[in-house]
Amino acid sequence: MDAFLSQVDPDKLPIPADENRAEIGLERFLEAAASDQELNRFINDLATHDVGSRLLKGLFGNSPFLSQCLIREPGFIREIVEDGLDKAFEGLVDGLKTLVGEVLGENDLMKALRVSKRRAAALIAIGDITGLWPLLKVTGALSAIADNSLNAAAAHVLRQMAKSNLLRLRHEDDPCRDSGYTILGMGKLGSRELNYSSDVDLIVLYDLNKVDSDDPDALRQGFVRATRDLMRIMDSRTADGYVFRTDLRLRPDPGATPLALSVVAAETYYESLGQNWERAAMIKARAVAGDLETGQAFLKHIVPFIWRKHLDFAAIDDIHSIKRQINAYRGGGEVAINGHDIKIGRGGIREIEFYAQTQQLIWGGRLPDLRIRQTQQALTALHRHDQVSKDALKTLCDAYIFLRTLEHRLQMIDDKQTQKLPTSDEEIAKLGMFMGYRSEDKFRADLLHHLNQVEDLYGRLFEEAPALGGSGSLVFTGSEDDPDTLKTLAGMGFRETSRVASVIRTWHHGRYRATRTTRSRQLLTELMPRLLEALSQTTNPDEAFIRFDTFLSGLPAGVQLFSLFHSNPPLMDLVAEIMGDAPRLSAWLSKRPILLDSVLTADFLNAEANAQEMQEQLAGMLKLADDYQDALDITRQWTSDEKFKYSVQLLLGRSDGESIGPALSSVAETAISQLLPRTSAEFEEAHGTFPGGGLAIIAFGKLGGRELLPGSDLDLVYVYDNNGADTSDGEKPLMPAVYFIRLCQRIGTAINAQTSEGRLYDIDNRLRPAGKAGALATQLDTFQKYYDLDNGGEAWVWEHMALTRARVIYGPPALCQKLEKAIHRLLTQKRDAAKVIREIASMRERIARQYPGNSPWEIKHRPGGLVDVEFIAQYLQLIHAHDHPDILSQNTGTALKKARDLGLLDAVLADSLLAALDLWRRLQALLRLTVTEKFDEDKAPEGQKRALTRASGAETFDALKAEMDHAAHDVRAIFTNLIFDPAKAADKAEETGLDQTKDENG
Repeated sequence: MDAFLSQVDPDKLPIPADENRAEIGLERFLEAAASDQELNRFINDLATHDVGSRLLKGLFGNSPFLSQCLIREPGFIREIVEDGLDKAFEGLVDGLKTLVGEVLGENDLMKALRVSKRRAAALIAIGDITGLWPLLKVTGALSAIADNSLNAAAAHVLRQMAKSNLLRLRHEDDPCRDSGYTILGMGKLGSRELNYSSDVDLIVLYDLNKVDSDDPDALRQGFVRATRDLMRIMDSRTADGYVFRTDLRLRPDPGATPLALSVVAAETYYESLGQNWERAAMIKARAVAGDLETGQAFLKHIVPFIWRKHLDFAAIDDIHSIKRQINAYRGGGEVAINGHDIKIGRGGIREIEFYAQTQQLIWGGRLPDLRIRQTQQALTALHRHDQVSKDALKTLCDAYIFLRTLEHRLQMIDDKQTQKLPTSDEEIAKLGMFMGYRSEDKFRADLLHHLNQVEDLYGRLFEEAPALGGSGSLVFTGSEDDPDTLKTLAGMGFRETSRVASVIRTWHHGRYRATRTTRSRQLLTELMPRLLEALSQTTNPDEAFIRFDTFLSGLPAGVQLFSLFHSNPPLMDLVAEIMGDAPRLSAWLSKRPILLDSVLTADFLNAEANAQEMQEQLAGMLKLADDYQDALDITRQWTSDEKFKYSVQLLLGRSDGESIGPALSSVAETAISQLLPRTSAEFEEAHGTFPGGGLAIIAFGKLGGRELLPGSDLDLVYVYDNNGADTSDGEKPLMPAVYFIRLCQRIGTAINAQTSEGRLYDIDNRLRPAGKAGALATQLDTFQKYYDLDNGGEAWVWEHMALTRARVIYGPPALCQKLEKAIHRLLTQKRDAAKVIREIASMRERIARQYPGNSPWEIKHRPGGLVDVEFIAQYLQLIHAHDHPDILSQNTGTALKKARDLGLLDAVLADSLLAALDLWRRLQALLRLTVTEKFDEDKAPEGQKRALTRASGAETFDALKAEMDHAAHDVRAIFTNLIFDPAKAADKAEETGLDQTKDENG
């Protein structure tokens, strides 16, 4: 006992932070040895020895975990004190090695491993706390226990595989040897720097060429199951505790690969998809268990991946990208103590490790003696090659020893894998006492000194590297979320921060075609802060991010686009705005990323719609079509491009709801007029035509009024003229009704069928005569009779209202002229004004019951909204067109202006209606782009409110709401004055007339 305790400096032992706990622990320790007289005598001697008592109280008074270890192992404590730390530890390791050759049941093995780990925890803690073992010996001992425990577990699972006839063992006494099953230790285990309560980071590989098996195909799943069993043996908690928590997330692409990989698969990954941070991680990789030869051969094979032969600019940029991604804070900020993370926080352990690893990666290709796993040794080697100054070497090594020792004390308290300092002053003071400090102030001062020194050196590392921008840490290396990064993302406005970080890591794993090359991933790393900042400024940053991920997943390659972003940063802002604020545009862009090329053209944002140029452009493209399917795709591509262009102009405020209508309407008409002749050609080849007749298409609704909006469907009605012929003149003649219905079905398929390029438009044919009950194609005379008031026409008043927006957009010129004249005649019929006004009022009330428009943002249906304005325009045309045919116009705004100019609508009222119509169109157009569900101003982000405010021309969002309320009030008042009140008067007059008739008839 004296030989051991005489080596201990009592002044360096920790003071018990809790005297009462120390006394209770000591009592329980004595009780644990009471049943063994000899052991009891020893424990009493130890507890009454001056140094022994101080050691025991320092353990019991600071660490509940170590208290339990000592109380459960009094006999082993005696062995430590009598035989010394080194000999006792050798006995533990020898015992673990013996387990490899023993055939044990799983429960017996798990118990043996846990008992060994508990004893090692007590022994290593005593060596650490007494100062008899330096840091490297402490971490080396922890690593040795992990190595040998893993090897014993590997031997067991291999025996189980052999028992299941999946393989044959080449060495019964040592199943791991020549098994082809190898375990690589990563991180601190790999460098033999394991911390006190560390997880062990592993990569598990197997070489099928070395496995003796009759069923190689079953081995893959067999090794995965064996690895899962190995993890359970190591980290499941039993009454005896656990051995080590295992983490396999450093394996290649952990989200997409099994727990155990073939050596070939791993080699292929690192040679083609290995990332910057994985190069740094592989510096520390070491074969720790299983077939060591296989592991060593694998690490030798991937040496070119880790250590670049030539130090070129690309390699330096590669390393710089890691540094810039971690984003060190520079300057005079004060490092707080309470709650600080001494591993990943400012001035922490990770910065020391990174300081060494980055320079190892740069110079290790030329200088093989820099290829060292252990941090302090690596720094020393770098100093020998003049890459680390003498002062920096001493500063970093001193800080490393201090911080690692502090890390161990933190973890010894409750055996928790933590590096965060307590948040309260009282707990900080207790931790200082466990570190051996007699003064809390001195402990704080020393800790601050080391953190600040490391931070300063780390901040000056690679100072010439350009800044990425951003206002916080953005680390997406490794397999775990970085807490500071999650805080940065949350500060940007992302809600699902962990999901964002996880997705970005998948980008870096090269799972998308766009991120498979080293260059693409490097560019993406450079762009990340700016990209996230741009996405964070959108309506919904999380939705914008997911849409960007969808967009990225569909790219055939990434370097070109990322380079484009790099050289044109505003383009990235545009893409972010599209992803966040325009779901419809986002879908188009994800489908056709090539659309971005057109954005860079000089006239993209200022191009004006020219119907003739559109016709010529699409016609020229269709000349290149190889067949009809090709024509369908070309038309869809062109139409999507045009829709995208004008929608982007709308999103950015370069156009508005008034000007986009004619542009999008011209796009639709161009697509129809260029595609449909090709659609009809094959049909006509088989069935012929009706000479002098044909099929015409009438556009109703928004297309009829040239008011199409993003996402609008097409209200189309088909009218044919068979010119008196009973059948078509082709080889397979058809009767007119059958012919034109089939032709219309083919036209409908051409327009709304889904191809690889998407759908051209959705079609609505319900405005045809008799609606759903009517034939898809209507004969010309039938069409005219349906609306003819003098000949028993069946059309309702609302159908006459719809007819005010009917415009012929396709067909034989002669038939088109007939239809235009017919529509004009039908709209100029003399009407019963009272009946019309009563029907319109009744219909508006029915619509209000179905769509009450309770939200002011229900632009279409709110009282005083778009429906009211359109109904007023249609009403005025129906009752005045007989006497004033010039009032007729398919466009709502034009019809209102004509009514004003003809004196049929008061100029002040007309101007109020036109102003409201302009406002509603502007807002509705933008809402179509930016809102997937109903707009909720209470939940809407500021970005969306700004876009709406910009679209309206208002100065502020509150001013916009006031303007909307004012416009709705004016429109509703006019609607009431023009329609509701006269309708009520007409109803009352009719009732009065009926009553008088009853009186007259007695």
